[in-house]
Amino acid sequence: MAMTALIGVITLQIISRGLFTAVGWTEEVARFLLIWITFLAATLAFQRGRHIAMTFVVDTLPGLPGRLARIVALLVALGFLVALIVVGLEYMQLQSFQKSSSLRLSMTWVYAVMPLAAAIMAWYVLVDLCALAVDQHEPRDSDGE
Repeated sequence: MAMTALIGVITLQIISRGLFTAVGWTEEVARFLLIWITFLAATLAFQRGRHIAMTFVVDTLPGLPGRLARIVALLVALGFLVALIVVGLEYMQLQSFQKSSSLRLSMTWVYAVMPLAAAIMAWYVLVDLCALAVDQHEPRDSDGE
């Protein structure tokens, strides 16, 4: 849906520049949509295990050491994501007075995607930690299965 909106806005921008005066708000909307799409797509990639990862050491460890290494890696990721949530919320609050130039939209809405995406990814980390704690198997492989 957001990608369709982005394509529509960019198409309107191209057509309006070619035929008459450019519609000013299209550039701003396209930028904001791209930011939201990027962060939300990162959560989808995280859920499916598609982010870049250096797993060769963990993959070579057998049994319990491998599970412990995965748990440590997930805890590090969780720590980073919690920090990103906190920083994102602080940044939203810091920029709450700022309005976008064309739409006069509060920039809080633009920056809200950062803590939101981090919270979604943190949830996936918690799910993976629970799966590792309960089961002996990898919670999800690199193919997202």
